[in-house]
Amino acid sequence: MEVYLVGGAVRDALLGRQVQERDWVVVGGTPQQLLDQGFTPVGRDFPVFLHPRTREEYALARTERKTAPGYQGFAIHAAPDVTLEEDLLRRDLTINSIAIRADYTRGEAQFDLKKLALGDAAGLLHDPYGGRADLAARVLRHVSPAFAEDPVRILRLARFAARFPDFSVAPETLTLMADMVANGEVNHLVSERVWQEIARGLMEERPSRMFEVLRQCGALQVLLPELDRLWGVPQRAEYHPEIDTGVHVMLVLDMAAQLGAPLPVRFAALTHDLGKGTTPQDVLPRHIGHEERSARLLKAVVQRLRVPNDCAELADVVAREHGNIHRSLDLSSAATVRLLERCDALRKPQRFADVLWACECDARGRQGLSQTPYPQRARLQQALDICLAVATEEVAAQALSTGAKGAQIGQAVHNARVQAVADQLPPAPAAAH
Repeated sequence: MEVYLVGGAVRDALLGRQVQERDWVVVGGTPQQLLDQGFTPVGRDFPVFLHPRTREEYALARTERKTAPGYQGFAIHAAPDVTLEEDLLRRDLTINSIAIRADYTRGEAQFDLKKLALGDAAGLLHDPYGGRADLAARVLRHVSPAFAEDPVRILRLARFAARFPDFSVAPETLTLMADMVANGEVNHLVSERVWQEIARGLMEERPSRMFEVLRQCGALQVLLPELDRLWGVPQRAEYHPEIDTGVHVMLVLDMAAQLGAPLPVRFAALTHDLGKGTTPQDVLPRHIGHEERSARLLKAVVQRLRVPNDCAELADVVAREHGNIHRSLDLSSAATVRLLERCDALRKPQRFADVLWACECDARGRQGLSQTPYPQRARLQQALDICLAVATEEVAAQALSTGAKGAQIGQAVHNARVQAVADQLPPAPAAAH
C-alpha cells in the first residue's frame, strides 16, 4: 500500500502558499486495510476514509466513467489495481494533478512540504500531466477530455481563476468549456451546487475573474443571464468613467474583496445594478428607476439559486437604496430618518453597516475613483447612532399621556428621531457634495 499527498496541498506548496488542508490517495490498498487501522468511512459514492487521529481524508485510488448527463452521472471504480496515474488523470486541472510519495509509517502519512522549496531531488514528486510546467507558466489547463464529463468543473476552474488572478486559461480549455455550454451540460447543474461555487468564488482574491471566465465560455449567460446582460450597457460618463455597466460591477466586486468584505456584502456588490441591463434603449445612458428593476431581478436570482437569507436580504436593501444612500449628504433630517427606516436600520444596525459597506464599494468601484472618500458611510452611521440613542419608551409614554394611539405613537417616536438628527448631526461638508 502506497500513500500520496495530492491536489491543492501540493499545488499550494509549490506556489509558496500556505497549505490549508491535506488530502491523501491510497494506491494498492483496500477498504478493509484502512478499517483495520482504525479509519472511519465517510464516502457515500466512493471509498473515502478519515484518519483516526488527524481526521484528514484518505481516498482509495479510483477511476470515474461518465454514465449520464450532469455532475452525478458517474460510475466509480476503486480497487488495488488502479494506478496513481489513472487516479490523477480523472482530476480537473494539471496543477491539481501532482502527487508526492509520502512516508507511511506507524499508520500515518508524513511529508515535510518544506522539501518542495529544495526541488525534486529525492524523486518523490509525480507529475505525469505537466502540472509543474503549467504552474510556472501560470496556466489553468484541463488534464484530459474527461474534464467535459463534469459541468461543475467549469465553475471550479472559474473559481481558481479568481484565486490565482495572474493565471490565464489555456485556449484549448476555454474552447472545451464553451463546447460543454453549447452541448447543454451546464443546464444540468443543480442550484445548490451553482451557489456553492459562486459563493466560494466571491470570497477569492479577485472574484471578478470568475465571472469574466464564465462569460468568456458562455456559462454566465446560462447561469446568471441577469448579470451577463450588463456588459455593453452604457452609463453616464460623468458618474462612471468606465462607462460599461458590466465593467463597473466587476470593479465594485473587486473593491469589496480589496476591503475584505464578507460574503453578503460581496453578493450585494455583484447584484446591485442588475436593473441596468433592462433599461430601455431610448433612455440610455440614463437608468431612471433601475433600483426597483434590480430588486425584481435579484429576487429571481435568489429564488433560482436558493441564495441564503443573509445574502438575499442585504442585497435587496442595497439594490433598492444605494442611489439614495449615495445622495444622502443632501437629505434633510426627516428624509435621513425615513431612509434609515426603509433600510430597517433601527432593528438591524449590523446589517445596515454592511449596506453602507456595499455602497462604499459601489462608489469607489469606478475607473480612477478607487481612492475617493465616501463620507456618506460615516455620516449615516452617525445618524443611526443618534436615532438609536433616542429614549423611545419615554417618547411613547409621553405620547400616550396626551391620548395618542397606535400610529400616532409611532409618529411621535419618528418625530423625536428626526429632531434628534436635526439637533445633533453636523452639516455635511460642502466639498463632499
